[in-house]
Amino acid sequence: MRVVFMGTPEFSVPCLETLVKDGHEVCGVFTQPDKARGRRGNKLVPSPVKAKAVEYGFEVYQPVSLRKGDDAVKVLEVLKKISPDVIVVTAYGQILPKEILELPRYGCINIHASLLPKYRGAAPINWVLLNGETETGVTSMQMSEGLDTGDMLVKRNTPIGENEIYEELYSRLSKMGGEVLTETLKAIQDGSLTPEKQDDSLSCYSPMITKDMSRLDFSETAQQVHNTIRGVTGYTTLDGKRLKIYRSEISSGVFEAQHGTVVYVDSEKFSVVCGDGKAVTFTEVQLEGSRRMNTGDFLRGKKLEKGMSFSD
Repeated sequence: MRVVFMGTPEFSVPCLETLVKDGHEVCGVFTQPDKARGRRGNKLVPSPVKAKAVEYGFEVYQPVSLRKGDDAVKVLEVLKKISPDVIVVTAYGQILPKEILELPRYGCINIHASLLPKYRGAAPINWVLLNGETETGVTSMQMSEGLDTGDMLVKRNTPIGENEIYEELYSRLSKMGGEVLTETLKAIQDGSLTPEKQDDSLSCYSPMITKDMSRLDFSETAQQVHNTIRGVTGYTTLDGKRLKIYRSEISSGVFEAQHGTVVYVDSEKFSVVCGDGKAVTFTEVQLEGSRRMNTGDFLRGKKLEKGMSFSD
C-alpha cells in the first residue's frame, strides 16, 4: 500500500521500520519540527523518526501545524498530491483535521499504547504504571475527530511486571506497536478487518505528565510511592540535593516509624517507610550532580544510617 507515516519519538520508530520490512511504499514521513537542545539551545536536534526516515531516504515534512495557517494549507496540498491509501499515525503529537482524516482510501490508522477505551490521551504508558495496572497493551484504531475515540481494529495485551518501570514498558510496547501495525494493514488488505466500537463508559483519560508529579510523598502508601517511581521516576531530597529514584521494590513486613524514615540499610540498598507502615526499597538512584547508578555503588560513596528522615 501507499502509506504516509506520522510519528515523532523513539516509540514510533518500530512502526516506520515495520512499514519498510513489510514492503509498503512509504510516500512521505511527517514528524514534529527539530527541537533546540544544548545549554544555550543553539543546536537543533531532529526527532528519532526524522533520523530514521532520512536514513531510509524518505521525504520528510515538519509542519508546525496541520490545522491552521499556511502550513495547514500546504500539508493538505502535499497529501492530495501523494494520494496515500492510508495514513499511519503513531505518537505524532498533532491532532489531524477532518480534511486529512477523510483523505486516504482506508482513512487514518493510529497505533495507541493502551487497551482502548482505557487510557485515551497523551501519556497512557505513564498512567498505567502510576495507577498500578497489571495489564496493558497496544490497540490500532480507525481515527476519528474525537480524542482516541475511533473504532478499534486490532488489540494485543501484555502483563505488566510488578517492578517494571516506564522505560522498559515503553520499549516493549513500542515493538508490539510494529506487530499490531503489521496485523492491521494485512487485515485491511485482505478484507478480514472487523472494527469494534469503543464503549465510552469504560474509558479513562491519561493527561500529560507534569514535573511536580515526580515528587515522592512518603505519607502515601508504599504501593503509591513505588508506582510513582515506576511511572515517572520519583525524586526526594538528600542534604539539599535532588535524589532521583529510578527503580524500587516494596519490602516485606510493617514498620513502626514515622513515614519518610530510613528503616533498613545494607551495602546494596536502603528502605524508607511509607504512610501505611510498609517500606519501599531503592535499588537504582541518581544524586544531583552525579551519574545514574545502582544503590550499592551510591552507598559506597554516600553514608546513610537507619533512622534518618526523608520526610521533608
